[in-house]
Formats: sequence, structure tokens, C-alpha cells
Amino acid sequence: MPPMPRGSTKTACACLLTAGLLLAGCGSSDSSTTSSGSVESRPAPAKSGFPKTEGRSLAEVLETAEPAERVVSPAARAFDVGRNRFPFGVFELGGESVTDAEVALYYANVPKVSKVAEKPGAKGAEARAAEKALEEPAVGPFPASIESLETEPAFQAQTTSDDPNAATAVYSTELNFPSKGEWRMAALIKEDGKLKATLLPSATVGVTPRIPQVGEKAPVIHTPTPDDTGGDLSKITTRVPPDTQNQVDYADAIGKEPIVLLFATPQFCESRVCGPVVDVAEQVKEEFGDEAAFIHMEIYQENDPNKPIRAQVEAFHLPTEPWLFVIDEEGTISDVVEGAFGVELLTEAVEEVVAK
Repeated sequence: MPPMPRGSTKTACACLLTAGLLLAGCGSSDSSTTSSGSVESRPAPAKSGFPKTEGRSLAEVLETAEPAERVVSPAARAFDVGRNRFPFGVFELGGESVTDAEVALYYANVPKVSKVAEKPGAKGAEARAAEKALEEPAVGPFPASIESLETEPAFQAQTTSDDPNAATAVYSTELNFPSKGEWRMAALIKEDGKLKATLLPSATVGVTPRIPQVGEKAPVIHTPTPDDTGGDLSKITTRVPPDTQNQVDYADAIGKEPIVLLFATPQFCESRVCGPVVDVAEQVKEEFGDEAAFIHMEIYQENDPNKPIRAQVEAFHLPTEPWLFVIDEEGTISDVVEGAFGVELLTEAVEEVVAK
């Protein structure tokens, strides 16, 4: 798995170890903030504000709206059959992030097409299948909420505050994929009372089965502590200043107490969300640190993005970052989150596992 070096804001922001995804905050500075300069979390808009499918195809749903002048980019790629959190970002064409849009997603199944020999210049079978998906029955709408990634000032790291492109929000909704395979995604965006439509990259379901899931026993790994590095925290975390989520070896805590395990690299995560989510975990640790072990695990060996990923990341079979695993005191996974998350989501997940 090749490393992902930190890129410039002129390139597509990515937080994948193997592929690129976008997320709110990796473009230019955001103008969609409150008067205090912060981004507010917002509940999902009502379904009634978006067209019902009523047996219409995905293309027919798209025809109810004008072409969008904004881009909707998924921020996760690991999806399973059943319920999935689907995070994404919204951007202006110039790359500026938008944090106050009303968005609903729709999807349709991409038919399986046998790969056959093609005439020169003809579209490939996969391209034809993607086009055919537009004629398939649409499922939706799935309105998205907005989750603020901001924390109280005391928990915002220099790594985050010094980064003008650090993510400030993520959109998310819950999708229920009925089967494995490829699903064509579309979004309707409400702007000034008008609906605008855009297509997203497809979501492929069931291709990452080795990632630990809710209800499974968590893998046993060792995570570094200050004792392993002679007290040099820069070898454990790329956050500046170092976070405090490294005092316990995961192997010593698993099966004995609840664990909040976060895989992220604040300095090198190109979607610019790892810094904010480590800050989020640092704030939630302030409330629950006596009831659960909070462990932040970096991604690259020796914290060098030109080197391979760490063995702990491989043990969890993670193709992207960040990833959050909340584990109960018996060592069973209680919650899994791919991509960005805010204080509210993490607080709810920790409260649930601590209550057990």
C-alpha cells in the first residue's frame, strides 16, 4: 500500500491510503460560517423538501432540478450491506468548501455487465453499466445533517489552528444498501429555493469485508506509549502539541475497560480532517477519560509518510483514514466510524459503551 504524501491545496485533498476522497474544509477558506466565525451543526432538512422517487429512475429524479454548480464528494469508501453512515463534503467549483447547504442523496443499482471485447472507440462495459444505472429505479431522498468538527479553544491543536484548510464540517446521512455491488449516487442541493442536481462517484458495497465490524471482537494490537519512546511523544503522535491519547497500551486495556481507538495522522492526513478529529477526541477524553481508555494511533512507520503504514493499521485492514473504533470492556466493537466526526457523535458513542 503506497504512502500518501501531504499535498498542496491546489490538488484534490485525500485522506485515503489507496485512493482520493474530498471533504469539507480542504478547499479555500469557508465563507459559510456563523457571525462568530464558527460552523454550526445542523439537523438534516425535511424529506418533504426534496422530490419523492415514486418509481422514477435516477435520471428522472435528476431532471427535476437544474445542473448544480457545486461538487459533492464522498468522504468514505468502505460500505457494507445494510445501514451505512455516508459522509461527504460540498464544494464550489473553485474548491471552496460549503458548510451550510441543504442536500439529499439518491442512489440506484448499477447493473452487472459482462466484460466483452469492445470495438475501437466504443464505451467500455463498465461505462455502459454506469449509464444504464441512471435508468434504474431511484432510492431516496436521504437528507444529510451537518456535523461541526470544531472544538472548544482549549482543545484545538496548533496543527489544526495553523492549517487554513483544516476541515470545519462534514455532511452525513444514513444509507441502507440492500446488496453488494456498485450503486450510482446522486445529490440534490437546495439553493435559494431551487433544486440543483449533481452526480457523485459510485459507492461500491462489500469490497472491504476484513475491516472489523460492530459486534465483532476487536483485534489485539500493541500501541506505543511514552515508555516505549523514552518520553519522546513526537514518535507517537504528529499532533502539535502532542495529544494525551497515548498513555495506555491498547493490549493492556482490551477486555478490561472501554476503549476509544482512533487511527489518524494530524500532520499528514491530506483531507485535513485528522487534526480536527483528534482534537474532538481530546475534548471528549476530558469528560470520559476516567471511564475509558482513549488511544490515538498514527498511520505511518516513524511518522514518515514516505514509509509503509504501521502494523497496527494493517491489523485492522484499513484502506483509509481516519477510522474510529469504540470498544466495550469485553473487547467487543460497539461503534465504527470512517471519516470525520464531531464532538456530539463521539460523545454519544462513548456514553453508550460506558453505560454498559
